[in-house]
Amino acid sequence: MYFRVFWRENENSNSKVDNKGGRDPTLAFRGASNEASVKMEETISRIITELEELRHHDIRSDPQPPPLSLQSLLDLQSLLDDAHYANESELLDRLYDELSSKNLSPSLLIQPIASAMDSGPVNVSLAASKLYLSLLLSPNAPVFTLFTPMSFLSFLRSIRRSLKHRPASQSNLDEPTTGSQSAAYRKRKLGGRGKASRKNARNSQNNDNDGEECEFDAMFLLPVLEKLVLAMDLIHLDRFPDSLKSLVQTMADIPVLALELCRNAGQYNQLANSCLRVLREVLRPEHGDPGNTAAEVLKSLSSLILMPKSQARTFALGFITRQMMSLTKASEGVKKAVINFPRYLTNKAPDKSEPRALAVESIMEIVGVMALEDQIGFVKFVVQMAHGKSNLRLLAVDLILNLVTSLKDPLGVNSENEMKEPWGICCLEALVKRCSDVSAAIRARALSNLAQLVGFLSSDVKCVVVLRNFMESVTVRDENVDAGINNILRRRCMDDKAAVRKAALLLATKLTTLLGGAIDEVVLKTMGMACSDPLISIRKAAIGALSEAFRTFSDKTVLTEWLHAVPRLITDNESSIQEECENLFLELVLERISQAASTPSYGGSICNASVEGKSLDTEMEVLFPEGVLYLLSAICDREVTPWVKKICTNLGKKKRLKNKLVAALQNIIKVSESIWLSQSLPIEKWIAPPGAWFLLSEASAYLSKAIDWEFLHHHWQLLDKNAILGECKSPFDEGDAFVEEENSERNSVAWASDRVFLLQTISNVSLELPSEPAADLAHNLLIRIEEFNMHSTEVDAHVKALATLCKRKASNLTEAEGLVMKWVHQVLLKASKIIDKFISEHSQKNRESGFFTPPRSGSRRDKKSMAFSKSLPEAITAIYTIGTLVVVCPSADMSTVVPLIHTIITSGSSDPKSNKFLGPTTTTSLKQTAPSLYIQGWLTMGKLCLADGKLAKSYIPLFVQELEKSEFASLRNNLVVMMADFCVRYTALVDCYIPKITRCLRDPCELVRRQTFILLARLLQRDYVKWRGVLFLRFLLSLVDESEKIRHLADFLFGNILKVKAPLLAYNSFVEAIFVLNDCPAHNGHKESHGPGKDGRLFSIRGNDENSRSKRMHIYVSLLKQMAPEHLLATFAKLCAEILAAASDGMLNIEDVTAQSVLQDAFHILACKEIRISSTRLSASESADIEEEAGADNGAASRGKAITQIVKKGLIQNTVPIFIELKRILESKNSPLIGSLMECLRVLLKDYKNEIDDILVADKQLQKELIYDMQKYEAAKAKAAVSTMPKSSAHRSPEASATLAKTHRQSNLKDKRENSKTVASAMTDAAAAATARAVLREVNKGTATPPLSSLGVPKVKSRTIVSGSVSNGHSDVIESLRKRQSFDSDEEN
Repeated sequence: MYFRVFWRENENSNSKVDNKGGRDPTLAFRGASNEASVKMEETISRIITELEELRHHDIRSDPQPPPLSLQSLLDLQSLLDDAHYANESELLDRLYDELSSKNLSPSLLIQPIASAMDSGPVNVSLAASKLYLSLLLSPNAPVFTLFTPMSFLSFLRSIRRSLKHRPASQSNLDEPTTGSQSAAYRKRKLGGRGKASRKNARNSQNNDNDGEECEFDAMFLLPVLEKLVLAMDLIHLDRFPDSLKSLVQTMADIPVLALELCRNAGQYNQLANSCLRVLREVLRPEHGDPGNTAAEVLKSLSSLILMPKSQARTFALGFITRQMMSLTKASEGVKKAVINFPRYLTNKAPDKSEPRALAVESIMEIVGVMALEDQIGFVKFVVQMAHGKSNLRLLAVDLILNLVTSLKDPLGVNSENEMKEPWGICCLEALVKRCSDVSAAIRARALSNLAQLVGFLSSDVKCVVVLRNFMESVTVRDENVDAGINNILRRRCMDDKAAVRKAALLLATKLTTLLGGAIDEVVLKTMGMACSDPLISIRKAAIGALSEAFRTFSDKTVLTEWLHAVPRLITDNESSIQEECENLFLELVLERISQAASTPSYGGSICNASVEGKSLDTEMEVLFPEGVLYLLSAICDREVTPWVKKICTNLGKKKRLKNKLVAALQNIIKVSESIWLSQSLPIEKWIAPPGAWFLLSEASAYLSKAIDWEFLHHHWQLLDKNAILGECKSPFDEGDAFVEEENSERNSVAWASDRVFLLQTISNVSLELPSEPAADLAHNLLIRIEEFNMHSTEVDAHVKALATLCKRKASNLTEAEGLVMKWVHQVLLKASKIIDKFISEHSQKNRESGFFTPPRSGSRRDKKSMAFSKSLPEAITAIYTIGTLVVVCPSADMSTVVPLIHTIITSGSSDPKSNKFLGPTTTTSLKQTAPSLYIQGWLTMGKLCLADGKLAKSYIPLFVQELEKSEFASLRNNLVVMMADFCVRYTALVDCYIPKITRCLRDPCELVRRQTFILLARLLQRDYVKWRGVLFLRFLLSLVDESEKIRHLADFLFGNILKVKAPLLAYNSFVEAIFVLNDCPAHNGHKESHGPGKDGRLFSIRGNDENSRSKRMHIYVSLLKQMAPEHLLATFAKLCAEILAAASDGMLNIEDVTAQSVLQDAFHILACKEIRISSTRLSASESADIEEEAGADNGAASRGKAITQIVKKGLIQNTVPIFIELKRILESKNSPLIGSLMECLRVLLKDYKNEIDDILVADKQLQKELIYDMQKYEAAKAKAAVSTMPKSSAHRSPEASATLAKTHRQSNLKDKRENSKTVASAMTDAAAAATARAVLREVNKGTATPPLSSLGVPKVKSRTIVSGSVSNGHSDVIESLRKRQSFDSDEEN
C-alpha cells in the first residue's frame, strides 16, 4: 500500500513539473516551487513535533521506544526522495537545522525507525527499512551518527519478518472455503480452550486482517536490497563483527525463504542476484579480513548446498564456484577458505543415502573448479578420511568414485613428468581396503564403486595397463590375512550381507574383462555357488558374472562351471531369471555351435595336406570354431542334460531355434565321418562327436523340416548295421565306470547312445518321412524290439519311436491306438514266453542240483550253466521291455505278465504276505542267482502299479517291505523313486508309510540318502507330504550328514525354503528335537516322534563325546538362526521350563545318561551366542538391505526394543531361581553337569547383567552364595588346568648319570614339583577369589538398574571404591568376560 501511494504521489508531482501547456513555464515552476516549499516546511514541522513527543517517552514504563507513525515515515521518505531526485541537500540541511534548533540529535531519528522495523506490520516494517537505508544514503548524512549495530540488526530482522510472513492469498489456499468448514478448521488449527485459545484466535484474526489490508509481494523487497548494496559502500562492518555475521546469515536465508513467496523464476532470480551482490560486497577488505568473512559466508551457505535440489542450492553453488572463486586470485584468505570448504562439507554431510549423494555432487562441483594442486590436496584428505569413522569412510568411498571419474588423468598416463605414485592409485588402494571394512554398508559400496571405476578406466588403453598391474599386485589386510584381489573376491562373494555379495559379483564381472588370462578357480566356483543364492538380485548378478567369464575365457574350467550353474536356473521361480537363462544359452552355446554350419566340407585334398602328423581330435578342433566340440561333449553330462532339454523345449516353443543350428550339427557329424574315413579307419568303430546327436534330437522336435531324411537314413543304416550286440552300459553312467573298459566297449556305449538319439530324431521328424521309408523303418524297429538283445536305453528309444511312427502315420486316433495295441500285444506275448521259460529253467536247475548230494559236476552241468547265462540277458531285456510298453500303452492287458513278475520279486520268500497271489513260485531266490533280473522285476512291477490302482493297493506294502530289507543300494534307490511316484498318484495309500521311507535318510549309501532327501523335499514343497510327526526331526540329521552335498542341500532347505514356507517349524519343534537327538524318552512327544527303539537309535546322535556334541550343537544353531527375535526369547523360556525346571522338579531323571545329555545340551544352548538377541540381527526381508535410513519407524523400533528389554528382564527373573535350585540338586548328587551349569551361569551374568543385578540387589544371601560358588568353581577349574600341564624338560632325569647323583636329582626334582604345585594351587586360589569378588562387585555397591528410557544408551556405573577396601591388582575374570572382544577396526585407527 505504502509503495503504491508513494509511487502515485511521485507521478503526480512529476506530471505537474513536466506540464508544458497553459501558463508560462517559469511562472508555473515558481508557483509550484513555492507550494512545495510550504508543504515541505509543514512536513518537517510535523516530523519535529512527533520526535519531540517521542523524546519525552518514559523508558521506565516501556523500555521499547514507540515507533514512528506511518504518515511520518511516508513524509520523511518523500522528503529524502525529493532531495535525491533534485540532487540538492537544501531540504535535508533544513531538517538537520530544525533538529539542532530543538536540541534534537539526528540519532534520535533512528530509534523510532528501528522500533517501526521491529514491531510494526510488514508494510510498515519494510517502509521503515527503506527509510533507514535512505537516511544513510542521503547527501551529507552523518553516517557514523545514524548507523548503530542495534538499528542494523533491527533492519535485518525486518527483512526476515517480511519473508516469513505468509501472504493471505497463499495461506488461505490450505483452508476450507465454506464458513462452517473454515470455523472447524480454525478450531482444529488453534486447538485447546479457554483464554489462551481465544487470544490466539484474536491474534490470528488480526493477522488475517493485516494480510487483507496489505497483500505482501516479494518484489517489494527488491528496492530495499538495492539500497543495501549501495549502503555497503558507506558503512564499514569491520568494527561490528556481530552485525557482519547477521548480515551474511540473512543474505543466505533470503534465497531459502523466498522459494515459496516468489511467483515466478524471474522474481526469484532478481532477489537472488541482489543477495549475491550484497555477499560480494561483504568480501571487501573494508568489512574485515576477507579470509574470515569468506569462511563465515561459506559456513552460512553450507546449509543451502546440502539441501535437496532447488533454486537456493543452485544459487549457493553458483556464488561459490563463480563469484568467490574469482576472488581467490586476489585474496589468499578467500582462497584458503574456499579450498577448505569441501572438507567442511564432508563433516556436515548427512548420513542418509540420497542427501549424501547430493552432498557428494555439490562437493565435486566445487572441487572441479579448483586448481590442480588444490584438487590433489583434497584427494589426499579423502584418502585419509577413508580411515576415519564409519560415516566418513562411507562418504570417502563415494567421493573416490567421483574424484577418479571427474578429474583429469587420475593414473598419470598422460602426464609428461613421471609421477612417483599417481593420486588415482592412492584412491584405488583406499577403495580396495574398504572392500574389507568392518561395516557391511561400506564393504558393499566400496565393491560397487570399485567395479564402476574398473569399467570406467578400462575404456582407456593406457589406463588398462596401469590398472591391470595394480590389481595384480595390490595386497591388503583382510580378516587378519594378507590378501590379493582374488582372495578378497572369494570372501566377499560369500559374505553374510546380500548387498556385499551382489557388489562382489559385479566387481568380478568387471575384473574378468580387465585381467584376462586364467581366472581364479576358487572365484569361479564361488560365482557358481552364488547362482543358487536365495536372493533374486544375487542370482542375477552371479549369472552376469559367470556369463562374462564365459565370453572372455575359452578355458574348459569356465565352460564346465557355467554349464553346471546357469542352465539349471531354467527351473527358477523367477520368470526373469528363466528368460535370462534362455537368452544366455542361446547366445553362448547354441549360436557358438551354429557357427560350425559355415565350416567347409572336408575334401580329400585338405585331408591329405592336413591330417598328416595330426590326431583325429586335433584335426576336428582345427576345423571347427574354438570350444564347439567341448561344448557339445559337456552338455552330455547327466547333471546338465535335463536343463538343456528344458531350455531347448522353451526355445522351441517360442520359435527361437534357428535352422542354422540343425545345419551346423549335421555338418559336424558329416565332417567327423569324412575325417574318420580319410584316415582309413574301420567305419564300424566310428562315433560322432559326443553331444551332436543329442542336441540334434532335441532341436529336431521344432525344426523337423530342416533335417535331411537322406542324412538320417544313411546314418541309421550305418549304426543299425554295425551295432554291437550284447549288454552295454548306459551312456549316462558315471565316468568312473568306464575307466577299466576296453576301447571296444566304450565305443559300444557311445554307439548305443548315438542310436538312441538318432531314433528320437527320426520319431520327431516322422511326419516329414515318405510313406515307404516310414513303413520299412517301423518294421525294422519292431524286429529289433522282438530280438530282446538291446540295452535298456535303446529299448526305450525303439518303443517310443515305433509308437510315434504309428500315431503320426495313422489317419485317425482310433486307427493309431489299434496299431499300437496290436504290436504291443505281440511283443508282450513274446516277452512273457521268454520270462516264463527262464523261470522254468531256473526252477528245474535248482531241483536237479538239490537231488544230488554232493551236487553233480561235469560237462553236462557246464552246458546248462552256459545256457542259463545266455538266457539271462534276454530275460532282463524282456522284462524291461514290458515296463516300457506299460508306459507307452497303459491300457494293454497285463494279466499274463503280473504273475510272472510276482514270481520273480517273491522268489525264495517265506513271508505269507508275499505268496498270497496265484502263480508259479520258486524255492530259490533269484536275488542271489540273477540279481539284475530281480531288480528289473521290481522296476517293472512299479510301472504296472502306476498304471493300475488296484494292483498298487496290493503291492505297495511289498515295496515298503523290500525297501526296508533290500541289500542292493541300486534297488533301494529305485524303490525310493517309485514310492515318491506312488505318493503323487496314491497319496492316501502311501501317507502311512512315510516314516519308513524316511529311514532311507540314514541309508549307508550316499546316493540313496541324497535321492531320498531330494524327493521328500520336493513332495513337501508340493504339499503331498506334511511337516508333521517324525519327518522334520529326521530331516535334521541331514544337516550333519557325512556327505557335503547332502549338507548343502539341507542348509538350503532349512535356511531358505522352510524359513518362508513354515517359519514356526523350528521354534515349535526345538525342545522336542533335543530329546530326540539324545534318544531320551522323557519328553511327552518322544514316543510319537521316535517310533520303535531301533528308529530312535538310528535317528539320534547319542553320546557325550566331542563329535556327537558338536553335531548336535550344529543342528541347534541352524534352527536358532531361523528364528525371529521373539521366538528366541520364547525358546529361552521353553528350555528353562521344560528341561531345567523339569530336572529341578524331579520330572527329568538326571541320573540317566540320555537325560544328562539333554540337560548338558540345554546349558550349551542357553550359553551360545545364537540364542541372544543382537541389535544388528535382521529379518530375512531386511538381509538384502544394507543402509538403514532413519525415519518414522524409529519410534516403533524404540518401543519394540524397550518391550524386548522388559521381557528379557522378566525372563531372567524366572530363570535364575531355577538355576540356583538345579545347582543345589547337582551338587548333592556330585553330578559332572555342575561345570556346564556354572559356565552357562557365567555367560548369563555377562549377557544379562542389568536384569540379574535387580535380582541380586534384592537378595543378598543369593549374592553371597553366587560369590562363593563361583570361587569354588574357578579354583577347581584352575587346579585341573595345572594338574594337566605338561612337564618341562627340567623335570626329566638325565639318561646318562651315576645312580647316586640320579637319585639325588630326582628327589630334588620331586621337591621342586611339589613346591611348584603348591605355588600353582595358591595362585589358582587367589585367582578364584578375585574372580568371585569381581562377579558382583557392581551389585555390592548398590547401583540400581537404569530406567527404561535409557536402555538404548550404554551405562557407565560408578567406580568409587569403598573407604578401607584394598585394591586388588589381579585381573577380574568375570569383568573381562563382560567386555566385548576388541577388533582392529578402522574406527580405532
